Amino acid sequence: MAIFSFLIVCFVISADIASSCQNTDDFVGASSPGDIVIGGLFAVHSEMLHPEEHPIKPVIQNCAGFEIQVFLQTLAMIHAIEMINNSTLLSGVTLGYEIYDTCAEVTKAMASTLRFLSKFNSSKDIVEFKCNYSDYIPRIKAVTGASYSEVSMAVSRLLALQLIPQVSPASSAEILSDKIRFPSFFRTIPSDFHQTRAMAHLICESGWNWIGVIATDDDNGRFALESFGVQAMSNNVCIAFKELLPAYLSDKTFHTKVDHAVEKIVKETRVNVIVVFMRQFHVLKLFKKAIERNVNKIWIASDNWSTAVKISTMPNIRQLGTVVGFGFKSGDISTFQDFLKNLHEKPTENNKFLGEYIMLLSVCAHLEYYDFQMCISNQSQDDLMQNVENKQHIWRDDFLNANIEPGFIHSTILAVYAIAHAIKGQCKDRNCKDPSAFTPWELLEELKKVRVIDDDKEIKFDSKGDMRTSYDVLLWKEIDGRMEITTMAEYDTEKGDFIFEDDEKKKEFLNLKKVQSTCSQHCRPGQMKKVTESPHTCCYECVYCPENHYSNQTDMDYCYRCHNKTYWAPVNSTTCYRKTIQFLSWTDWFAIFLLFLSSFGVVLIFSISVIFTKNLNTPVVKASGGLTVCYVILLSHFCIFLSTVFFIGEPTELKCKTRQSLFGISFALCVSCILIKSLKILLAFSFDPKLQNILKCAYKPIPIVVICTGIQVIICTCWLVFRTPFVMQNFSIPGSIILECNEGSVVAFGIMLGYIAALAFICFIFAFKGRKLPENYNEAKFITFGMLIYFIAWIVFIPVYATTFGKYLPAVEIIVVLISNYGILCCTFLPKCYIIIYKQETNTKSAFLKMIYTYSSKSAGSVAVSQISLDSKSSGSQATVSGSCKAEKNSANGNCHFQVPGQKQIKEKILPKSAIRRVSRKRLSSI
Repeated sequence: MAIFSFLIVCFVISADIASSCQNTDDFVGASSPGDIVIGGLFAVHSEMLHPEEHPIKPVIQNCAGFEIQVFLQTLAMIHAIEMINNSTLLSGVTLGYEIYDTCAEVTKAMASTLRFLSKFNSSKDIVEFKCNYSDYIPRIKAVTGASYSEVSMAVSRLLALQLIPQVSPASSAEILSDKIRFPSFFRTIPSDFHQTRAMAHLICESGWNWIGVIATDDDNGRFALESFGVQAMSNNVCIAFKELLPAYLSDKTFHTKVDHAVEKIVKETRVNVIVVFMRQFHVLKLFKKAIERNVNKIWIASDNWSTAVKISTMPNIRQLGTVVGFGFKSGDISTFQDFLKNLHEKPTENNKFLGEYIMLLSVCAHLEYYDFQMCISNQSQDDLMQNVENKQHIWRDDFLNANIEPGFIHSTILAVYAIAHAIKGQCKDRNCKDPSAFTPWELLEELKKVRVIDDDKEIKFDSKGDMRTSYDVLLWKEIDGRMEITTMAEYDTEKGDFIFEDDEKKKEFLNLKKVQSTCSQHCRPGQMKKVTESPHTCCYECVYCPENHYSNQTDMDYCYRCHNKTYWAPVNSTTCYRKTIQFLSWTDWFAIFLLFLSSFGVVLIFSISVIFTKNLNTPVVKASGGLTVCYVILLSHFCIFLSTVFFIGEPTELKCKTRQSLFGISFALCVSCILIKSLKILLAFSFDPKLQNILKCAYKPIPIVVICTGIQVIICTCWLVFRTPFVMQNFSIPGSIILECNEGSVVAFGIMLGYIAALAFICFIFAFKGRKLPENYNEAKFITFGMLIYFIAWIVFIPVYATTFGKYLPAVEIIVVLISNYGILCCTFLPKCYIIIYKQETNTKSAFLKMIYTYSSKSAGSVAVSQISLDSKSSGSQATVSGSCKAEKNSANGNCHFQVPGQKQIKEKILPKSAIRRVSRKRLSSI
């Protein structure tokens, strides 16, 4: 680690350019002559040195930071050209190359491109200005590169001047697909559109929606960030923060901004997934600082660094968490690996990159793997030159093979072969040994039609100049103490889906879901999102779905409504349930209880009928109106009890129509008969001649009963004809469908009940007038009490019925019917039954005659006194009437003497006892 620390501090100076270039040939990194020359642009070094903050002179500076992975891409290009030259693809035409180092800088790349544009076979590398370059023959026919999109954008604009084809194996910025701005640009990889879509898809599939993004502050980073932002939004993924790091390591604010980015990652505790669009040397600096701060996250790697061995072999890299990356789909590179084995035999005169690598290898070979790698990338010029003098050249086969990034190697080889196939198309009927046989713009047109066989698949450039190859989804796993880069899945850019080789790979993918990276907790099924004041849609509260709504997935924006009325959903429901149909069933305990009460009432009616039938000729039975009237009343009570049966069980049209009509007509009949009894009693015991005359005229038993009951029949008939009751489904109770009878017309229902109430009120008035009847025959008193029970029950019923809902609503009416029916039945018949059974001595004609005689005697005296009192009032006297009555001895007659002050004594003759007896017998017989 001491060596590592020392090497990190060392300033990076490359040995490939020992000093500023003196001539244009010093500019070339690797070259080989050929009939047709292809240019190459690769960032073999990671930065260009800037001695001053702002350049004063237009001098191309030295580069620093040897990049093994990009060096391997230059070797892949050389290998591909050698393979083509050794094949029959071009039929004797050889390809040459000129490879330049861009040092990851646009300025250096533009300088190299100017040389590409210089006129062929010109000793002074002159770039001519022309209005028409159709016949212009530049130094090279096509370009492979560059490594970074920002560089490719600048280079492509220059190359477009002469329509020189540019085929990049690594520049993936989406904007480069624009053929208006970059007409001569092609690439053997997909654009960032597919990569960012794949990233957003992975993040969404893993259940993450609150992430951070770090990118380089250059065209490539900004375009990638913009493209990813669009894809993230379409997948409901929110970006918690975005950090842009300077594109050049020479920027003095670089380390400050790295510290700030790491601090942001540490503070955002809910963000556990970081997407990184950066170059490899940027990622090294970022990860070094993150390891120091003990950051543990999931890192989503872009294709720039997803296969970087020098990052995966960093000390303590496992502490950073999990790295999931996207790399370009690789093919068979076994021939390239064989090429590397013989690389040490290659001459270095025309390959400065190889010469520098051999020098670095000799200096750093004694170190362990990672330190060896960092030594190569960070060796200073002075140390390198000093150490090389004292050391032998050492070759290590394993190091280059270990640093191969298969995707980039494959795409580089593919780029060279695509150009070669286009050249082949141009050389069919031309002598291509002559460099002026065709122009670059003609090659460009041929390149658009090229088809290359790769792994038995035919691939070609699409209309945007892209090759729609797939991505490898990579997972960094620790195996035997080392971090290995393994392929977890393949992402099909055509279908937009992940393809897994086996269940083990899919299990690795599913394990990623264990990590939470959300602004808010996931809303479970049965909940929905409620957006808060946060500007991000991913920040929300989870609220339960309201009644009759449900959600069956996580993180739903809204709950579905149960559309069918026969279904419902409780609060916090994941599905809709079929509503249960409810009604007051026969098996319900309350219904059973009510049926028991009704049955008991029927038994009571039959018992009363038996008692009255056995005591048919007794005064009590006769006084009750006779057996016929009693039977009619008992029959109506029976029908009332029977009507309760129609309130229980599943409602049907018949039940709905029958129950109220049967009850209303039966009750009207019952009250009509009791009204007749009240009139009869009042007529029998009334001493008022005027009242007796009125009652005699009104007392028509059969017509009264028929008329009173007939009116109710008419009311019910009209009700059934015009607004008949019907079965209705009541959905007001959650989770249930209440089958109930809709009365059809509340007005008709009210008229029916109101009519019964009117009859009962009339009956009550008549009974109340006859409440002071003989003690043993005070039926009017009980009728009055029965009517009071009826009124109280139905007055209470109205508000209770109006506020009750559900299947027990019919039970409310049953209870009221039973109370009122029991009240009238018991008050009408039970006192008589009591007399018949327990006071048989009073149930005789003589006992009744005596009772009536006594009542008549008192009533007669009261009438006489009342008459005198009326006479005194008519004369205007306010004096008190005083006097006495005395029966004459041995006489049936009696006299009453009354004295009114200021008047003569009045002598009123009272009724004889025989007359009273006759009246009593007459009353008894009338009753």
